[in-house]
Amino acid sequence: GYRVSLQGNFFGRNHTYLAFPEYSPRKHIKLDPPLNIQSNTTASKCQIWWSVPWYLAEILQYELQYKEYSMSSEVAWSKTLPSSLPQVEIEATELHSGITYAARVRCKVSENENSYHSQWSEWSQTTVFQRADVPKVSEKILNTKTMQYLFIPLSFATLLYLFWNCKLSSRYCPFLTLGQKTWPALTFPHQLLSFSHSIVCTMGILR
Repeated sequence: GYRVSLQGNFFGRNHTYLAFPEYSPRKHIKLDPPLNIQSNTTASKCQIWWSVPWYLAEILQYELQYKEYSMSSEVAWSKTLPSSLPQVEIEATELHSGITYAARVRCKVSENENSYHSQWSEWSQTTVFQRADVPKVSEKILNTKTMQYLFIPLSFATLLYLFWNCKLSSRYCPFLTLGQKTWPALTFPHQLLSFSHSIVCTMGILR
């Protein structure tokens, strides 16, 4: 360690003051801020990364600060990162669609490191990003899918109705008429399977 003292001349006399009887430089470090901060957004998250000297990478901890671009830093969100990796992810649920954000980081020696001690560095430069929205499904595709989802339960409901109301004999169903001619009932299982085949064909057309 070192001894740090201050000397001054007061009222024409020299005085020496002992400021630090034992001073260790490695316990009073202030690091340079992280460099090359960048970001990339997807529909589910925003990834932010930066670079620091390789020989310090394993002993550093970081603090992230991000805010809406137009807002003051005094109202920014800040959090200390649990990992020593020079990267972080922000979930898309924490971001608002259409809003531009600015993020920055700073670093210091980890609290778990006994050999060195430091204060927080200055903040890095900022990276600017926006939440990436999920692509919207076209109206045509949406309508087709809606028709398919509606057609399936309606088809099974029709099958159940025919099964319970049409007799298995050769009698005629009163609701299946065309002009003066009546049609035989849908007997189970041959006619019912034939009707199911028609439903499957119709679903294929809807696709």
